[in-house]
Amino acid sequence: MAENSKIEWTHHTANLWWGCTKVHAGCDNCYASALAKRYGKDVWGNDKPRRLIQNVWNEIEKYQKQAEAAGEIHRVFVGSMMDIFEKPMPLVDHKGISYSEAESEFWNTGQLRDKFFNEVVPNSPNLMFLLLSKRPSNINKYIPESWKKNPPKNVMFGTSPVNQETADKLIVQLSKVNGLRFLSVEPQLDKIDMMAKVEGKERVLLDLVDWVISGGESGHGKRPFDCDWARLIRDDCKTKGVPFFFKQIDKIKVIPDDLMIREFPINKQK
Repeated sequence: MAENSKIEWTHHTANLWWGCTKVHAGCDNCYASALAKRYGKDVWGNDKPRRLIQNVWNEIEKYQKQAEAAGEIHRVFVGSMMDIFEKPMPLVDHKGISYSEAESEFWNTGQLRDKFFNEVVPNSPNLMFLLLSKRPSNINKYIPESWKKNPPKNVMFGTSPVNQETADKLIVQLSKVNGLRFLSVEPQLDKIDMMAKVEGKERVLLDLVDWVISGGESGHGKRPFDCDWARLIRDDCKTKGVPFFFKQIDKIKVIPDDLMIREFPINKQK
C-alpha cells in the first residue's frame, strides 16, 4: 500500500495480496519479487502462497473519502505487488501461516478479488482503479458477469507489453474486454510498432486502447532503453489522439524535454 505513490501516473497503490509468478521477459527484474525476497517473503511462483494484506480495505476507504472531500477523481494502481487477474492462489498471513477454509473469511486470492469487484469498486465513485495485468486473457474469466456488458466507469483495464511480440499478443487479448483500457509499456525492451495492423481487421493496435504509459527499466540489472522507442509511440499516439505518458528512462538519466509528456485520459481528473 502506498498513499501518494511515487509511481508518477497514479495517486495511490493498493494491493489485496503480495506475490505473483513471472510470465514474460518484462518480469525478469521484477522489483516486487526482489522486495519480497529481501523481506523473507516466499510468495513468488506457481507453487507458493500469497500473503494477504490486512489493511487494504481501510486504506481504499480512506482514499475514497479524501478524493470525495476534494471533489476529485484519484487514480489507484492495483496492484504493484500482485497481479489481480492471476489464477486463485492460497493465502498466508504475515507470519506465513496458511488461512483455512474452516476458520477464515478468506483463504484464497479469488475471494479477495471478488470482494474488491463486488463491494469496493461500486462504493468508490471518486477512485479510478487501474487494474494492470500481464494476464489480460484472464480478465473476462474473473470479472463480474455484469461488467461484461456494463463495465464500471471507475475501472481501467491494463496490460504490460514490453516488445513487439508481447504487444501483438497482449493488446489483442485486452481488446476482448469491454471498458476503458490502458497500456503500461514498462519496461520497454525493444521497438514497438503500435500502428501494426490487427490481424483480420482494419484497426491497428493503438485503436484498441485509451491511454499509453511508456518507460525504461530502473534498478540493479536494468536493461538498455532507447528514447527513440518512446518517441515512436509518442508520435503514433498523437496521430491517433491517444493520451501518452512518459514515465522514465531509468530513474537516473534526465528525461529529454521532448519526452516530458505526461498526459492522462481526457475524461479523468489528474
